Amino acid sequence: MSLLRLARPVQRSLRPLTRSIVSLADDPFPLPFSPNNPSLASPSQGDSLGPMPQPIDRTGESLNAKRARLVYQSRKRGILETDLLLSTFAKDNLSSMTLEELDQYDKLLDEPDWDIFYWSLERKPAPERWANTTLLAKLRKHARNEEKTARRMPELKAHAESLLPRD
Repeated sequence: MSLLRLARPVQRSLRPLTRSIVSLADDPFPLPFSPNNPSLASPSQGDSLGPMPQPIDRTGESLNAKRARLVYQSRKRGILETDLLLSTFAKDNLSSMTLEELDQYDKLLDEPDWDIFYWSLERKPAPERWANTTLLAKLRKHARNEEKTARRMPELKAHAESLLPRD
């Protein structure tokens, strides 16, 4: 018996499976809480994951502490792609941001990682609260990497020291 004859029944049994995969919505790997994910409800409807956690109130945080925290939060997201994008963005931009821009960046970091990543690459439309902000425009420009520079994770210590005020 040839090997091809043995493989035919397996191919036939896999056909319905491949058809169902192809017939899914545009995104084969929908994000949690996205409308394309049939297995999870939105957080407002309540689901097994529960609502998104509320950000910690950081009233009274000093400017240097805020910048140091944002550097760390930009790098330690949990998803390498977003870590690289945000840590290099933070390295290039945090030291020149005003307090208002830092507050806005802080709020952006409260969003889910994949959302930030897809909004930055313009793969998915950003919600109204971010769509027309200068911060997202800067992040998108950074993501396009028009200078074609090779990017790698910045060193945390060296980067944190660069944010300290110069005497």
